[in-house]
Amino acid sequence: MSLFRDDGIVLRTQKLGEADRIITLLTRGHGRVRAVARGVRRTKSKFGARLEPFSHVDVQFFSRGSELVGRGLPLCTQGEIIAPYGGGIVTDYARYTAGTAMLETAERFTDHEGEPAVQQYLLLVGALRTLARAEHAPHLILDAFLLRSLAVNGYAPSFTDCARCGLDGPNRFFSVAAGGVVCGDCRVPGSVVPSAEAVGLLSALLTGDWETADSCEARHVREGSGLVSAYLHWHLERGLRSLRYVEK
Repeated sequence: MSLFRDDGIVLRTQKLGEADRIITLLTRGHGRVRAVARGVRRTKSKFGARLEPFSHVDVQFFSRGSELVGRGLPLCTQGEIIAPYGGGIVTDYARYTAGTAMLETAERFTDHEGEPAVQQYLLLVGALRTLARAEHAPHLILDAFLLRSLAVNGYAPSFTDCARCGLDGPNRFFSVAAGGVVCGDCRVPGSVVPSAEAVGLLSALLTGDWETADSCEARHVREGSGLVSAYLHWHLERGLRSLRYVEK
């Protein structure tokens, strides 16, 4: 029997029995973890309010084995709020839908429970903090998070040099299957010709150039979001359920 302590973001919750919940978290040290929180659905439970989606929490787990993730689910026995990001997210529809898509993306990119995914964790914490503070438009924060999540998981798209032969950019064609922009010689069936502004926006979001991103016209933002969505769906092999509700 072992005790573990970690900090993490609550990704989702599921009802269990009459008063319990299964909490799914993305933690700093143990990656994605599912744990049982007992009694948190009772009206008098103060502990349960700390374990809601979007919450950044310091949690203690009780496991029956020497490893946190084993045959059975560990118990979540204690939790303290580090940052209640949900308070700045759930009251606004655009922020809420963007945040929900972020949580689903983080869960999809952490397939194996118990395997650390520190970069993905840090990306999620930073994105939720920015979203809760309304520092930029929600859909821009979401697209930046999606692009950077793809990058840290080995699927970074190219927005300048040809993704196939490396020809210096700018290159005018974009292929999801090829990994980003491609030159005329490397063009493959299904390639599209996005506007230079949309490609420039995606490059800015990937690199953190918010001055360029914030000044982009709405039509180019929508075009860029379509490319991000298609690229993400290709690499995840199936779409995000929550992405359809995001306001563009």
